[in-house]
Amino acid sequence: MTASRTRRLTRTVLDAVRGALIGLAEIVPGVSGGTIALIVGVYDALIDGAGHLARGVARLVTDGLRGRSIAPAVGHFRSVRWAVVLPIGIGMLAAIVAGAAVLAPLVEGYPTATRAVFAGLIAASLIVPARMVGGRWSAREYALGLLAAVATFLLTGLPQAPDQDPALWVVAIAAAIAVCALVLPGVSGSYLLLTVGMYAPTLAAVNDRNIAYLGVFVLGAILGLGVFVSGLQWLLAHRRRVTLVIMTGLMVGSLRALWPWQDDTGGVLAPGDDLPLAVVLAIAGAAFVLGLIALEAFLLRRRLLSADVAADPALSVVDESRALDETQAQDAAAAEDRDAGERES
Repeated sequence: MTASRTRRLTRTVLDAVRGALIGLAEIVPGVSGGTIALIVGVYDALIDGAGHLARGVARLVTDGLRGRSIAPAVGHFRSVRWAVVLPIGIGMLAAIVAGAAVLAPLVEGYPTATRAVFAGLIAASLIVPARMVGGRWSAREYALGLLAAVATFLLTGLPQAPDQDPALWVVAIAAAIAVCALVLPGVSGSYLLLTVGMYAPTLAAVNDRNIAYLGVFVLGAILGLGVFVSGLQWLLAHRRRVTLVIMTGLMVGSLRALWPWQDDTGGVLAPGDDLPLAVVLAIAGAAFVLGLIALEAFLLRRRLLSADVAADPALSVVDESRALDETQAQDAAAAEDRDAGERES
């Protein structure tokens, strides 16, 4: 197997694993799938793909109903990086189906322990968007980050609503809002569903394979993506630094929802007798993130992973610089060979 094929295969497998991590995160209230996407280095690819996919579906429906050419919709579909998005999507769906049956009962049975693990994971992952910002933060950026953290802290402090039996149109609206949280680091779609009493019904629909409920939920999610992602794409393209600063603040504020000791309504409690265990589990969660970054550094050094999918942007810079140096050296060697051939002739 050639080196390029090995890299492609490695990337496909890792993208599927990344998708599974994002899917598992969406099941746990308080953990943002957007945060995990940012940690594992596929956030930009997913935002770009989601934007083209949502706009493609919208154009396909509207142009089809009006009898117009579907070429614009096809153009959007072709712009999606399917080699990245498909493995991630498959991993997400598989993890959501499996996690709904396995992880959700674990969260319900051991809430303190699971929240401790995820709190450590998110706390350690703050290094990713902070380093993506790069350089020193200005006073204005610190203020914006703090404001975002406070807003998220207050949002995650909202009381949880009792479970409901929602109408399908309510399901569509809730999905449109929750999917915005999916693509926004620090904001948990599951937690938003929990605050409106739709977390348990949605989880039950996944376990029971309720096609009507899930179909309306997906439709609402697509509509939400179409409206929200375009704005987020513009911000990342034109105001990337300040957007990443705000995302960092959102992640800091989201730690409120992952405080291990909470009452039945989500209120914060003092640490209990299981404090030592919670600390150990939080450290384990942090070690997982740091280990993931270390693994990517190893794969990049061994040329088993492309630099454009590294979770740690610093690794991408190092790898790209090294690749540039190698390319320049190869070009120089080729030029010397041509010159030598010309002199001999």
